[in-house]
Amino acid sequence: MLEKIFAPYRDYSLFVLRLFVGAVFIAHGALKLFGGLSGFAGFLQQAGAPLPDTMAPLVAAVEFFGGVALVLGLGTRTAAIVLSVVMVVAMATVTLKAGFAGGYDINLALLGGLLALLLAGPGKIAHGGDL
Repeated sequence: MLEKIFAPYRDYSLFVLRLFVGAVFIAHGALKLFGGLSGFAGFLQQAGAPLPDTMAPLVAAVEFFGGVALVLGLGTRTAAIVLSVVMVVAMATVTLKAGFAGGYDINLALLGGLLALLLAGPGKIAHGGDL
């Protein structure tokens, strides 16, 4: 019964996934890009990341523009791969040590969404093909 109800909306599922995952990355990237780069660089330095002053704007830009790409459905698989690398590095270097209380759970959920988009692509409701 539920299959009959929701079948006409199946094409919207990937759009909804792209919208929500992309919005999270846009928000986090924007916070870093537009006012928090020095603080983020300090955080990276404290976490032991190499070249924190170089990595901070790079990660912030990847998060922001990768999120925009996901929302628009432009280069969805490429954005998903790059953002997945950011998530895996963040999880391995920072949040894994702190566990769920330190944000590991949100990174894990975002990684799951990114991997789903990598496998499925942007779906029919997207502005462009996949790069």
